[in-house]
Amino acid sequence: MEMQFESLLTQVTSFIQNEAKSETVIGKPFTLGEFSCIPVIRVGMGFGSGGGEGDAPKTGHGEGAAVGAGMGVEPIGFLVTKGKEISFVSTKSNRGLAAAFEKVPDLIEKFMDIQAKKDQVVAASN
Repeated sequence: MEMQFESLLTQVTSFIQNEAKSETVIGKPFTLGEFSCIPVIRVGMGFGSGGGEGDAPKTGHGEGAAVGAGMGVEPIGFLVTKGKEISFVSTKSNRGLAAAFEKVPDLIEKFMDIQAKKDQVVAASN
């Protein structure tokens, strides 16, 4: 029996490379007003393979092979930038991902305040 471990491992590795992306877990980087948000993920992988063959007097010749892989993908936070400032918003603080999204209204409020001030300046100059 010709074992095709390399071919199977290449296929499994290709699958994991295609699936282990931030877009798979959370989505693509996005903009919220003046803030740019980039999801950050943790990826864990494991591989295993085995094969063998043998002869038994009563049952005859037998052979077999297997390849397996496992992958875990976990969102751990967001890189948030505004101008030259950059910060990391962890999904682990408080109650995980919900805590990160609880900060979104504050970001929107700050954005709206800044926008209102800009509108006032423009109105005053006209």
